[in-house]
Amino acid sequence: MSSLVYRGEVSVVISVSKDSEHHFSKRPVDEIVLLAGLGVEGDAHAGVTVQHRSRVAVDPTQPNLRQVHLIQSELIDELADFDLAPGGLGENVLTRGIDLLALPTGAVLRLGADATIEITGLRNPCRQIDGYRSGLLKQVLTKDERGSIVRRAGVMGVVTAGGVVRPGDAVAVTMPPPPHQALERV
Repeated sequence: MSSLVYRGEVSVVISVSKDSEHHFSKRPVDEIVLLAGLGVEGDAHAGVTVQHRSRVAVDPTQPNLRQVHLIQSELIDELADFDLAPGGLGENVLTRGIDLLALPTGAVLRLGADATIEITGLRNPCRQIDGYRSGLLKQVLTKDERGSIVRRAGVMGVVTAGGVVRPGDAVAVTMPPPPHQALERV
C-alpha cells in the first residue's frame, strides 16, 4: 500500500463529519469510527442496506454502496466563492493530496492505522445541493468537451476494515488489479 501523491502533496484526512439524522450537511467531529460492512458509527447513512431516502423508496433491500462519502478538499478550495465548510456537502471524510475522482472502482483507501474503505463509485449530486448554496449544482455536475456528464461531488465507498479516523491521519491507496474500471455513479 502506498500513498497516492497529488499535486506534490502527502495524502491526509483534513476533516471528519457525521450526522445521526438525514440532513444535507454533516457536523464536523474530532473523530469518526468506521464499522466494517456498515459505515460511520452514529451516522444516518450507516447500514448494510441502502439508507439514502430516495434509494430506500425504490428498493430498501439494495446493498449500501454509499456507507461513506469522501470529498477532496481541493474541490472546496476551487469553489471558495461558495463559502463551503467541512461537512457542508454531506461528506464524512474530507481529504487533501489524493485525486479521489481519478481512482478506479475497487480502489482501497487506508485511513489512519486500521480503517479501510473500498471505493464503489461517484456521488450523484442532486438539486438539494442548490438549497445549500445556490448555483453549486452547476459546479459539481458539469459536462466535458464531448458532452459527457462529469460528477465532481466526491466518491462513495464501503468500509472493509473498521477503525478510528481523525484529521491529520495519513491516507494511502491500494489499486485493484487491472484492467481498472472508471468510477460510475452509485
